[in-house]
Amino acid sequence: MADLAHRWRLAAWAGLLSLLCPLLACTAVTPLDEPADRVDIPSGWSIADAAGAGAAGLDEASLAAWWQRFDDPQLAVLVTQALRVNTSIRVALATLHQAQALRDVAAASLWPALGSSASAQHGTAGGHSTGSNFQLGLDANWAIDVFGAQRAAVNAEDANASASEASLGDVRVQIAAEVALNYILLRTAQVRSVIARDNLASQEETLQITLWRQQAGLVTSLEAEQARAAVEQNRAQLPVLQTSILQTQHAIAVLTGLAPAALPEGPYLLAENAAVPRAREGLAMSIPAQALRQRADVRAAEFQVAAALARVGQAEAQRWPSFAIGGTLGLSAASTGALTHGTSVIGNLLGSVTLPVFDAGARRAQVRVQQAALAQSQQQYRAAVLGALKDVEDALVALRDDRLRLASLRLAAVAAGNASRLARQRYSSGLIDFQTVLETQRTQFATQDGVASASADVSGDHVRLFKALGGGWQDDQRADMR
Repeated sequence: MADLAHRWRLAAWAGLLSLLCPLLACTAVTPLDEPADRVDIPSGWSIADAAGAGAAGLDEASLAAWWQRFDDPQLAVLVTQALRVNTSIRVALATLHQAQALRDVAAASLWPALGSSASAQHGTAGGHSTGSNFQLGLDANWAIDVFGAQRAAVNAEDANASASEASLGDVRVQIAAEVALNYILLRTAQVRSVIARDNLASQEETLQITLWRQQAGLVTSLEAEQARAAVEQNRAQLPVLQTSILQTQHAIAVLTGLAPAALPEGPYLLAENAAVPRAREGLAMSIPAQALRQRADVRAAEFQVAAALARVGQAEAQRWPSFAIGGTLGLSAASTGALTHGTSVIGNLLGSVTLPVFDAGARRAQVRVQQAALAQSQQQYRAAVLGALKDVEDALVALRDDRLRLASLRLAAVAAGNASRLARQRYSSGLIDFQTVLETQRTQFATQDGVASASADVSGDHVRLFKALGGGWQDDQRADMR
């Protein structure tokens, strides 16, 4: 009898597998690589030479570390520190790890599940023992992915993981640019503070001359009060600039994982005045299509389209029957010693088919849900591409025009400095009135301050251009932070 039962079990396994083998050939899912909604990409930028001509090409590796082009060691250290410990990057990294784990969970569903169990039972009836029973067993279950629903789910989670990795790259791009822009703002405020102090000293000197001339009866108290008002008006700019300096230091500290007040006295020496960093001229621009491939946010949107497309396939596959096989193999006996006897072996085999009969259109509606989600992701991809093109064009326009403005302001500052010096000399000699001196000093301060601000704008435009081109990450980067 035992031999007959064994033969019957083998025949049942063979029959079930012979029925399922033709269906197993369908388990390979058709690749869901339908292209996303296409966008017409221009062949070149509208302002091709705005970044500077005559430079060698900027490869992907050097673009990933674009802050090195500013030749400012402190900026490089700050960006590197921020990329290592910034909280937003850490959050994006944790999100990536979560997406990778979810992909592994989905992939595990393609394989059979094997479990084990053990039990011991002792019964009584009327105060008398009815015996004991001991069991050991192995359970196996396999949901066969005939129509590719589980494979589509794996594809969706894999695309999600890739999108999360690209999103991590996008956060790195954002943080690197934010650190650089705040650093430029800090150095600009420090330079403007020096300019304000120099002009304050000049106006204080003019006030002293005016007071001497008033004592000599050469000018009235009107000129003295005007000189005093100009001095105090200039002095009032210093607290505003100091506030900007300290608040920007706080922002950089938080970006680099430090307490707000820790940075000025830390290893970066940001309390010391330094020049506004300037990027090396001559950036060879990549063509728009290459720039888009470098953009982490565009890559993330592209992977989201792939994930949505896979979910459509999953919803379609879930409309068809599902197949599963399972079985148990174990030992059962009245005592632990008898578990090793051949007669204690028990087993069973189960094959099941689940066929949707009536669901009031729920599965069809789920397909439409995923198709709508796919349409949304495709439009989000289009928006990301168009936004990327706009970012580059805006940065190029701003860079070109700010360079022109800076050149004019530098000429104006030289002329204003000469005029102010001549006006003070002639005023000391009594050749011109005080109003002319006051006007030339105001013009000198305004043009010098304008040069500092315009220089910062040009440097900031370079940062925004590097960011728009996708600088600050590499596609083959892997987050090794733990």
